[in-house]
Amino acid sequence: MLAPLKAKLDFAIIIKRISGLIYQRICKYSTSLLMAVLLMSGAASVSYAMSPPAGGADGGPQDISAMIQSFLPLILIFVIFYFLLIRPQSKKAKEHKALLENLKKGDKIMTSGGIHGLIEDIDGETLTLKVGIGADVKIKVSRGYIAGLRTKE
Repeated sequence: MLAPLKAKLDFAIIIKRISGLIYQRICKYSTSLLMAVLLMSGAASVSYAMSPPAGGADGGPQDISAMIQSFLPLILIFVIFYFLLIRPQSKKAKEHKALLENLKKGDKIMTSGGIHGLIEDIDGETLTLKVGIGADVKIKVSRGYIAGLRTKE
């Protein structure tokens, strides 16, 4: 009957010793822990944010040149995107719009769905296409779904 009681007491003593060691370590390294917590939370960087600028507090030419240098990569990226993506896409859209406006009867076209046909009738925004070998197969397609003209048969 005393054996379980003794085991519980031994366990309690072990826990007490471990907690005492942990408390000693915390007291010994509390300054380091506090600085680590402050750095992780970003509170230590507040002192840098409150300091005056490196070139002086007058906001002179160094501030303007630093600002230009920080925006220069963004401007460069925008210029690259303009010449590689935006300009060619708008040029292609203009060409496609001109193609759609200049469609006429007898043009051989291809739709964006891959249907090849011959324009038989134009009624505003709707085109009637003659599709296939037989003359009796006709479909109506909206003008916006024309992908382009067919040059080869």
